[in-house]
Amino acid sequence: MRPSTLRALNRAAELTRQNRLTEAMLVAEPVILTADPVEGNEIRQWLIDHVTDFTGENHTHPKELP
Repeated sequence: MRPSTLRALNRAAELTRQNRLTEAMLVAEPVILTADPVEGNEIRQWLIDHVTDFTGENHTHPKELP
């Protein structure tokens, strides 16, 4: 995954934890929509692995995205 994509995802997670969902979407959506298939898979896995970064909760079993 490109460093710029990772920065955008981390920033979106931070904004989401601050209840700034609209801003989070504005940050994350462009990198998600422009990702090629390989990076798209990396983004999907990152989101699965970092769900608690967005919720601020600690789960014993990570949630899976469909």
